[in-house]
Amino acid sequence: MAAAIATDAVARLAQERLDHRFKGLPPDADGRTVGELAAERRSLFTGGFTTPVLALGAEALDHNLALMERYSAGHDLAFAPHGKTTMAPRLFERQLEHGAWGITAATPAQARVYRAFGVRRIFLANEVVDAAALRWIAAELAADPDFRLVTYVDSVRGVELMDAALREAGAGRPVDVVVELGADGARTGVRDETECERVADAVAATGTLRLVGLAGYEAEIPDADGELVRAWLLRLTGLAVAFDKAGRFDGVEEIVVSAGGSAWFDAVAEVFAQLPPLSAPVLKLLRSGAYVTHDDGQYRNKTPFNRLTGEDALQPALRLWTQVVSRPEPGMAYLNAGKRDVSYDLGLPEPQVVRSARDGSVRPATGLTVTRLADQHAFVAVTEEAQALEVGDWVGLGVSHPCTVFEKWPLIPLATADGTVTEYVRTFF
Repeated sequence: MAAAIATDAVARLAQERLDHRFKGLPPDADGRTVGELAAERRSLFTGGFTTPVLALGAEALDHNLALMERYSAGHDLAFAPHGKTTMAPRLFERQLEHGAWGITAATPAQARVYRAFGVRRIFLANEVVDAAALRWIAAELAADPDFRLVTYVDSVRGVELMDAALREAGAGRPVDVVVELGADGARTGVRDETECERVADAVAATGTLRLVGLAGYEAEIPDADGELVRAWLLRLTGLAVAFDKAGRFDGVEEIVVSAGGSAWFDAVAEVFAQLPPLSAPVLKLLRSGAYVTHDDGQYRNKTPFNRLTGEDALQPALRLWTQVVSRPEPGMAYLNAGKRDVSYDLGLPEPQVVRSARDGSVRPATGLTVTRLADQHAFVAVTEEAQALEVGDWVGLGVSHPCTVFEKWPLIPLATADGTVTEYVRTFF
């Protein structure tokens, strides 16, 4: 079921020349290709990298990829991880190698990146009403019969705009769409079942769109908890059953029912398992994206694996390495990383380990707390037990919300547990 990626396009990333664009990398690597630097297998700590530097943990990344592959397969779920988390074609490639059906996008611009690297199945989780973007979609579908794209519709007006743009573009293949179910006070999506039917009727009246299913995003339900999420999911699956019974999916080879971010995919698995057989096979599509690196904040607290017994757990795979640049008073230290380097929208970074600048020894970052961030500094409260912290020491920070960390780093070292850098992950934001 997994969809391949154009591995030659990903491989060509290793030919990119290094220069000042890529922060944190060794200055003496300028002029080398990414592949040449990777072959040197430098140490993250002694190989000339400058701080701050964001690193991906190789072992944790491998673990997370394998875990979600097993979880999805074990619950009869297809998987289209949200690519906006990383915008990293090399990671897309690995996700697809680990059984992903395709990659989810939030915007046409993201989908263009995916197509540049040969992604053949894209779930575009937004209603697209931009005529220029719709012309591009029509052209991509016309140029590649193996390319599949599924996107949202959530309004009659949106359907009208999509139809007009696609007709003007001379679209030869209809664009597959799913009606997005929302919730009162949530983000996008149709609010009630009657309106869902009106939107579906509008799709059926076009020759440019084809209704293939229903979808939505449960995490935006106000005050979401297990009960509210399951009730919303039952509405979603109930609509799929009702639409199928009404013949709205006649002629469709596969009915798509999709939900599931990184906080409630256990509820999605539970409710989707209750779907009765429909007139065509059902693609039960999960879209969690943050799982690939997990984190030390938002998703550490919200992951369904906290609730699942007998399951393994995701591991945080991102760490920002910084250095102490000032100890002006006993209770404070200042690190050389700030808002330009690390996420802060869903929690401040968390000091986890200290690597001594004197002898390279590593100890837990006990007694250190990041209290706020400036553009290029982290303010760290230092307790009595942590007074040994010195200027020059490296501090490894755990991060919260990987999506807003990746976008700050165009090239990220992938390092093993001993700090050996084996690969570099290019991002496209």
